[in-house]
Amino acid sequence: MTNPLLTDWTTPFEVPPFDQIDDDHFQPAFDQALAEARREIEAIAHDPEAPTFANTVEALERSGKKLDQVLSVFYTLSGTDSNPMREELQRAFSPELAKFSSEVSLNADLFARIKKLWDARDDLDLTDEQHRVLELKHRNFVRAGAALEGDARDRLKEISQKLATLGTQFSQNLLADERDWYMELTEEDMRGLPSFLIEAARAAGTEKGLEGPIITLSRSLVVPFLQFSPRRDLREKAYQAWTSRGAMGGETDNRGITAETLALRAEMAQLLGYDTYADYKLEPEMAKTADRVRELLMAVWEPAKGAANADAWVLEKMMQSDGVNGDLEPWDWHYYSEKRRKQDHDLDEAELKPYLQLDQMIEAAFTCSTRLFDLQFEPVEVPLYHPDCRAWEVTRDGKHIAIFIGDYFARSGKRSGAWCSALRAQNRMDKEVRPVVMNVCNFAKPPEGKPALLSYDDARTLFHEFGHALHQMLSDVTYEMISGTSVPRDFVELPSQLYEHWLEVPEVLAEFATHAQTGDPMPVDMLNRLIAAKNYDMGFQTVEYVASAIVDLAFHDGTAPDDTMDKQAEVLEQIGMPHAIRMRHATPHFAHVFSSGYYAASYYSYMWSEVMDADAFAAFEEAGSAFDEETADKLEEHILSKGNSVDPAELYVAFRGRLPGVEALLKGRGLDVAA
Repeated sequence: MTNPLLTDWTTPFEVPPFDQIDDDHFQPAFDQALAEARREIEAIAHDPEAPTFANTVEALERSGKKLDQVLSVFYTLSGTDSNPMREELQRAFSPELAKFSSEVSLNADLFARIKKLWDARDDLDLTDEQHRVLELKHRNFVRAGAALEGDARDRLKEISQKLATLGTQFSQNLLADERDWYMELTEEDMRGLPSFLIEAARAAGTEKGLEGPIITLSRSLVVPFLQFSPRRDLREKAYQAWTSRGAMGGETDNRGITAETLALRAEMAQLLGYDTYADYKLEPEMAKTADRVRELLMAVWEPAKGAANADAWVLEKMMQSDGVNGDLEPWDWHYYSEKRRKQDHDLDEAELKPYLQLDQMIEAAFTCSTRLFDLQFEPVEVPLYHPDCRAWEVTRDGKHIAIFIGDYFARSGKRSGAWCSALRAQNRMDKEVRPVVMNVCNFAKPPEGKPALLSYDDARTLFHEFGHALHQMLSDVTYEMISGTSVPRDFVELPSQLYEHWLEVPEVLAEFATHAQTGDPMPVDMLNRLIAAKNYDMGFQTVEYVASAIVDLAFHDGTAPDDTMDKQAEVLEQIGMPHAIRMRHATPHFAHVFSSGYYAASYYSYMWSEVMDADAFAAFEEAGSAFDEETADKLEEHILSKGNSVDPAELYVAFRGRLPGVEALLKGRGLDVAA
């Protein structure tokens, strides 16, 4: 029987034939594709012809395509709809892929060919893009240990495989905790909860096969419960479970994994000639050094902490007015902050949510991109992996640009958070290849027949991930390795965070924020109050984020700690973490840093990008319109279309004329006047 993972796909737009793929297909497809990729690498490394850009660098770009095809489908399913077999396969695949990666990067014959090209680069008559690809390819090999020999080379292979195994185990432990914990609610427990939360809790209970409503560890359930439940004991129970993911003891406890991971990263960095893992990781980023990262974080930390402490004092007084004595605790913050928002801004999440329908917010994101970049979206019927998924064809002037897939609802087996990925990336090395791009979110699924309602934070997340999608869809480069979001970590969040600003444009909300029952637009006074309150609770939001970034940096900028929880506590004490706020991502569930290491020593990158996004949106404001055509054209020309074909700092200067300072960020967050 033909394995659909290994065939040339004849589906509409060549999307994966999800309807033909079974879990039993993955292992044989993986084995065959990996063997084929190995043969391709060996052929390149031992090519009797002298190395050229075509027979070495471009040949490497063409290699492993079947393996990429298999893995794009597998990791999509394992991240969005996991099951025991997929988890077992992931545990098996991870070390094998790490081993293969080491075989490639430590292949002496292959590196010799690349080095010969690099040394002769000025005589090769390369295009600017080819020169950039060769530069990155050479740098990647060196950073992966290609220059190592003997025992050091062997040890690096061992470390890479072990880190891959640990990262997979960390992710699966976290998913298990999120999947298995829930708190059942009685009718009495639901007093004071808004109808949208009660409906979502009942739907979650139904999904678990239970009779009544439950609160799970999905952010779309637990956060509104913390906002609205007057039951302090239940808030504490839910909050403690939410913040204890990965640290609940037993087989899913991640604390030992984090310590072992940091030790291996530190050893790897030293093998490669760096003092610390932070030195190694930050070298190719815009920030370059840990000192520059720390300077940014601390410039924001002090005003944010001042604002948060001032807010905590107000919230504690409100709590005491309710007859609750003692300190404001972390499980109190969301509840009293929601009350205060109602009091100060006359905004009530329960009243606001009906105006933020998922379908309307999707349409808003699409329409903004139409006005900015002339993109058109039409629903299409293509094979998809889950009934909740939807797909659109993206066109411009009648030309196919991309396929966009949205997977918006939380479910058991789906990892938490939100992300953008490409099932196929844009490139035109051999032919014009247009991308298949996915946005994955974890919004609460409504009862059958009712519209999905979002919080304002949910709507912002939707716009954020769609900004990443635009970076993929508008990419216009030759080589896949520099396509779309394949850019430094502290630049990749610029398009996504920049796109969030369009949600705050009054005319966008005026058009798309319509009531789920009546269809009426959001009242003007509510719209004005919502926009006026955009920086409400910003001290809290900034503190919980920056604390996580500071701890991440401390983990990697120095000797690896024996006990990560002790180190976390030490760092938080040093910076004066407010009592009633905890890190957004405590170490045992800090998936950004420990699941794959993509954001290890780099969680700061959201804030580095925010320095630019605040300044970039100011370019539209200075032009007099959030939809200024000339500014949008420059944004696409210099940033969204370029991928990693040019150094990111050069791209930003080409767009804006200069690099921004931290002042734009502080002003954007309303912290420029905080004490």
